[in-house]
Amino acid sequence: QVQLVESGGGLVQAGGSLRLACAASGRTLKYYAMGWFRQAPGKEREFVAAINWTGGGTNYADAVKGRFTISRDNAKNTGYLQMNSLKSEDTAVYYCAAGGIYGVAVRDYDYWGQGTQVTISS
Repeated sequence: QVQLVESGGGLVQAGGSLRLACAASGRTLKYYAMGWFRQAPGKEREFVAAINWTGGGTNYADAVKGRFTISRDNAKNTGYLQMNSLKSEDTAVYYCAAGGIYGVAVRDYDYWGQGTQVTISS
């Protein structure tokens, strides 16, 4: 079992930056791929970014490519999502996830955090 807790969300102006963190407890994070997803009001949860077990492979949704960077520090049992050049359409609850599949689908991940709100003002 892995417990995940996100932090770092908040309210920022368009063009600004935020860094989300995902702290894991329980089983060590190094056995799992990690992903970030987001869900805006009235919309489905959507893939944002993923990183493989070692951090050597990453994947991004087209909407965030070039602006967001996913990373992990297995020694600290923590994952990160650096978000730059934020836009109003990035407003959503952001969730981190961990699982045995390095994928882009919600079903690829077994463990989820509670989410952190990110709001971008224009």
